[in-house]
Amino acid sequence: MAGKFEVYKDRGGKYRFRLKASNGQVVATGEAYETRAAALKGCESVQRAAEGAPIVETES
Repeated sequence: MAGKFEVYKDRGGKYRFRLKASNGQVVATGEAYETRAAALKGCESVQRAAEGAPIVETES
């Protein structure tokens, strides 16, 4: 099974998303959105941006 995005309402009433790996572990979380539709667009943006994105190491 592939990973999945979950969209949910947080305690403050805002919508958020989390990306879960196939083993159920959360690997990424999104910011707070005012609407469910905006959170869904956030998921779509991550999907588009991640496809083919390089891994770049930076120094702290």
